[in-house]
Amino acid sequence: MKHRLFWPVVALVSLILINTIARSQFASITVRDDRLYGALIDILRQSAPLMLVSLGMTIVIATRGIDLSVGAVMAVSGAVALTIIDDATDPNSLGTVMVAVGAAILVSLVLGVWNGFLVSALGIQPIIATLVLMLAGRGVALLITEGFITTVNSTPFSFISTGYVLLLPVAFFIWVAAVAVVGLIERRTALGVLTEAVGINPEASRLAGVRSTGIIWTAYAASAVLAGIAGVIYASNIRAADANAAGQFIELYAILAVVLGGTSLMGGKFSIAGTVVGVLIIQTLESTILFLGVPSAQSPVFFAIVVVVVVIIQSPNLHRVLRNTFRTTRSAGPGEPTSDAGAAG
Repeated sequence: MKHRLFWPVVALVSLILINTIARSQFASITVRDDRLYGALIDILRQSAPLMLVSLGMTIVIATRGIDLSVGAVMAVSGAVALTIIDDATDPNSLGTVMVAVGAAILVSLVLGVWNGFLVSALGIQPIIATLVLMLAGRGVALLITEGFITTVNSTPFSFISTGYVLLLPVAFFIWVAAVAVVGLIERRTALGVLTEAVGINPEASRLAGVRSTGIIWTAYAASAVLAGIAGVIYASNIRAADANAAGQFIELYAILAVVLGGTSLMGGKFSIAGTVVGVLIIQTLESTILFLGVPSAQSPVFFAIVVVVVVIIQSPNLHRVLRNTFRTTRSAGPGEPTSDAGAAG
C-alpha cells in the first residue's frame, strides 16, 4: 500500500469494475474483421493524444517546470500536416503522408526548442514562457490554414488513428512505443537521474556540475515533439485541421493525469507508469460520463466531482490518519479505552 502506484491502480480498477457492474458489455471484447472491438479497446485507442502529451508533461514537471503550450503545438502540428497533404497532387500517396507527418513533427520540435530557450537560456518563468506560445500558437495554426478548417480524404493518413495492426489500433501501438522509449531513456540512462536532480534542487545540481540548461531545454523539446505527434493523431482521427478545437484544454488534463499518477508538481521524483495509469483513469472517466448520458454542459461538474474523490482517496494525509486510527484501535483492544480521556476516566 505504500507504493506510489497502489492507489492510482486501485482507482482505475474501481472505475472499470463500476462500469462493468453498471453495464456488463463494458468489459466485453469481440473480434470482427480481424479487429478487436469493445469499450476497453476504445479507451486504449482514444488515450493516444492525451498519453503522448502527458508523457512530455511528466518530463517537464520533473524539472520543476510546466508546459501550457502543448495544445497549441497540437493545433500547429495538425495544421502543417493537413496543409501539406491538401496541397499535394496525390493525398493518398504514402510518401506525401510521411513528408507531412515529418514536417509536422519538425515544426513541433522547433516550437519546443523555442520554449526551452525562453526557460533555460533566458530564465523566464515556465508558466509565462509557455503561455506565450499557448496564446500565439493557435493564431499560427490559423495562419497556416488561412483561417479555414482544412479537411482531407487520405487513406494512409487516416490509418494513423483508425487503422489496426495485429487486432489492435495503430494509435495504441504509437503510445505504447512512446512510453517504452521515454521509460527506457529516463529510467535506464543517467538522464532520468539528472532530470530529478535538477527538479529537486537546481542550485545544488549546478554546484555538482550538472548542466541544467541542456536538460531543461531537452525536456521542453521532447514535450513539444510528443505533442506534435498527438496533434497528427488528432487530425488523422477527424481528418481535418481545426486550430480552435485541436488540443483544447489538453494541457490541463495532462497536468491532472501526471498528478493522479503520483508525480509532484514541485519537481524531482516522477513516475512514467503513474502517468500511464493517470491517463487511463481520465479516459475511463470520460467513457463513464458518456455512458451515463450526462449532458455536455454538466459533464465538467461530474468529472470534477469524481476527480476530487479520486484525489482524496490518494491523499497521503488521509492514509496517515487512517493508519494511525487503525493502529490505535488495535493497540487499545476490545473494551479498553482508545484515548487519553478514556484512560483518565
